[in-house]
Formats: sequence, structure tokens, C-alpha cells
Amino acid sequence: MPPPIRVELFPHDARWADEARTEALALAKALGPDLLRVVHHVGSTAIPGIHAKPILDLMPVVTDLAALDGRQERIEALGYEWWGELGLPGRRYCTKADAVTGRRVAQLHCYREGSPEVVRHLAFRDYLRQHPEVAAAYDEEKARCRNLHPDDSHAYSDSKNAWIQRAEAEALAWYRRTQG
Repeated sequence: MPPPIRVELFPHDARWADEARTEALALAKALGPDLLRVVHHVGSTAIPGIHAKPILDLMPVVTDLAALDGRQERIEALGYEWWGELGLPGRRYCTKADAVTGRRVAQLHCYREGSPEVVRHLAFRDYLRQHPEVAAAYDEEKARCRNLHPDDSHAYSDSKNAWIQRAEAEALAWYRRTQG
């Protein structure tokens, strides 16, 4: 498991979207079109108007997790550490740190095409993008949790989990209505 990191929240930076696209292109080259379907930019850096840790959350959607496992070395060659499922069956989790500073800059949450986790992540992201009042409430919750756990990203994540679970339920209902 990656060690916890200090929780630093920064105002939204429009460059994060460009950095996500650049990273997605590198992943596409490494994995190839036979395996990689799409790389989604998810997480707080993908939601304008809210504070975020300056770490890109990317969600590569692949055709086959076993084939992805076979390309672990290609992912690692891009500077990622491979953590496997890390407690979430059906996911492959990777982290990338800046080579100079050692600060985490990206996280991959890889899922197989058709996984309900893909819909969950997209619903939450899109719901917050379309409902700025909910995004603002999430921003407040993130600040509250950071104040409780400034030096432990794991405890920070755990402390905001109940809020996220409630918002995800709303987001999934909204997403199904809008996509159906």
C-alpha cells in the first residue's frame, strides 16, 4: 500500500485537464488500442471550482484485466508503481511520483469495460460538474476532513467517505435518469 501523504488542497487549476490529456496519451501508447478503450479524468482535479490535491485521478478502461496485468512493465516504464487491486476487486491501482520532488502526481484506477465502478466514477464526476451547489458542499467537506487529518491522506479519505457515499447515491440516480 502506498504510504499516506500530507493533504494539501489547492484551488482548481485549468492546466490539470491538459496534464490529464497528456498522461492519457502516454498510457494509450503504452497499452495500445487492442487493450485500452479510454482514459477518463476523474476525481477532484476534474471538477472545476473545487479544491483538490494536485494529483490527477485517471481511470483507464480496458478490455481485459489479465491482459493489463501482462503489460504491467509498460505502465511501470511510464513511472508508475503497480499496487494491484489494493483491496478493490476488479481494479488495478497505480501511483506516479514526480521524479525530482518525489511528490505524487497521478493515480490510475484501472477497470475492465462494463465494470459498475466506471459508471460510479463518471456519475459522481458529472453530477458535481452539473450541480455546483453539491460541488461546493463537497469542497467544504474536503476542507473539514483535511483540517482533521492534515498529515494522513488515508484518514482524510476515510473521513469523507460517508459524505461521498450519500452523494454517489444521488449521482447514480441522476446519471441513470440523464443517460437513459
